[in-house]
Amino acid sequence: MLKVEGINTFYFSVQVLRDVSFQIREGEIVSVVGANGAGKTTMIKTISGLLSPRSGSILFLGERIDCLPSNKIVEKGLVQIPEGRKLFQTLTVLENLRLGAFQKVAKLKRTETLEKVFAIFPRLKERTQQLAGTLSGGEQQMLAIGRGLMSLPKLLMLDEPSLGLAPLLVKEIFQVITGINCQGTTILLVEQNIKQSLALASRGYVLENGRIVLSGSSEELLQNEHTRKAYLGM
Repeated sequence: MLKVEGINTFYFSVQVLRDVSFQIREGEIVSVVGANGAGKTTMIKTISGLLSPRSGSILFLGERIDCLPSNKIVEKGLVQIPEGRKLFQTLTVLENLRLGAFQKVAKLKRTETLEKVFAIFPRLKERTQQLAGTLSGGEQQMLAIGRGLMSLPKLLMLDEPSLGLAPLLVKEIFQVITGINCQGTTILLVEQNIKQSLALASRGYVLENGRIVLSGSSEELLQNEHTRKAYLGM
């Protein structure tokens, strides 16, 4: 479904991603894990068209997208939930959700999709007229995911969805991600929370200093000596 091949991404003269390659099959949950500063957010931004790779290629559903603007990539069904949520703080919950359905097909199905989002996140339905900036951290993350779902993603990319949340809320958000996947949406999960994100996924990749250094099934990565020492403190 998604094939990233040999991408190199720079911020001006500073190289952040170095020959990054991986792929995701339809229906999977795949985790890309690594420490803060490893290049995970840069990788997501490159895939979603917010940054352009200096070299390499990105194919989505067999079509090359690394030369497309981000709005065209969203139209094809590749949607990013950004780190830090990036909500419109002074708009209501309902207004934020409606803004997720800005492209033509999503707009036509907006009412139907809104009901599906409220079924996943009943708390958002209770707070439709509440300003996004007044929600709790967990509710804001729910809203960010809900806004992404309004775009009708085929592949949903989540950048650090557990960031700043209490352990119980992290568990709830990860359960929601599993539910979204079970309903047919492919998931790319980018996380520092390595143990939980790998437990959620079928496969994973470890990103260090802008390079993919390990890949395999989640079980293999959780048992890998380097992963256990570097990330799990074992």
